[in-house]
Amino acid sequence: MKIIGGPASQALSSRVARELNIEPTVCDFTRFPDGELYSRILDEDVDEVTIIQSTTTDSDLVALLQLIDACEDSPVINVVIPYMGYARQDKKFKTGEPITARAIARTINADRIFTVNIHEASVLNYFNADAFDLDASRLLGYHIRSLNLCNPLIVSPDKGAINLAENTAADVGLEYDYLEKTRHSGDSVTIKAKNVDVMDRDIIIIDDMIATGGTMAESIKLLKSQGAKDVYLACVHPVLARNAVLRLYNAGVKDIIATDTIEKVQSCVSVAPLIANALRSI
Repeated sequence: MKIIGGPASQALSSRVARELNIEPTVCDFTRFPDGELYSRILDEDVDEVTIIQSTTTDSDLVALLQLIDACEDSPVINVVIPYMGYARQDKKFKTGEPITARAIARTINADRIFTVNIHEASVLNYFNADAFDLDASRLLGYHIRSLNLCNPLIVSPDKGAINLAENTAADVGLEYDYLEKTRHSGDSVTIKAKNVDVMDRDIIIIDDMIATGGTMAESIKLLKSQGAKDVYLACVHPVLARNAVLRLYNAGVKDIIATDTIEKVQSCVSVAPLIANALRSI
């Protein structure tokens, strides 16, 4: 098998290749003077390939499509999309809207497709191939356990995301809960853990992704006002758009823990073992 990393996932693809004890295939990525993307795989051998590329931006999607097309002579093409952009646009709300996640999925021609903690699992049904979603929550749990925090409590930002908190805590014996928001008046809101007191505990708020950080920033402030020792954020996908990092640190976050599905400074947990194990199993 050859591991081909797209421009958005070069570090991750290299780590997956190392897990599999093979060398990553070298590619060239540049742009023409008019801004169009150019991609080339610098290996002429035809073999089973696994392309690893997050589609954080529109250009990342184009690069993925180019790499798939460049591998047209390969007998088997596996595609790993660690972070799939547009996955949140999975339904219509108004007449005339597209289901953009479906439109994107239909462009991916492969034998197998893997995602990591995709925002909406229903999107997997839109692919024209066998599609599998991998869960990185336990990798986050092991990393959190290694930090030797003070009586740590993992919480999801709402009841709807409690499964992620539960899965993160499962193998490492940590407590978990979810945050409950109560509005007392037009400008008075409290956010607290539903079942467990946060006083003098290190709190880790976990979600599948952190985008603008607005809700998280408010949660950090309120939890600290209720006696939490330190508040950490953990996520699979560190989108961290615009000034999210500044907002979160201004709110008092101790640290941001994320995986390398999107390669950022905060990506201290690699999903490479998860992807490598999935590839070994096929």
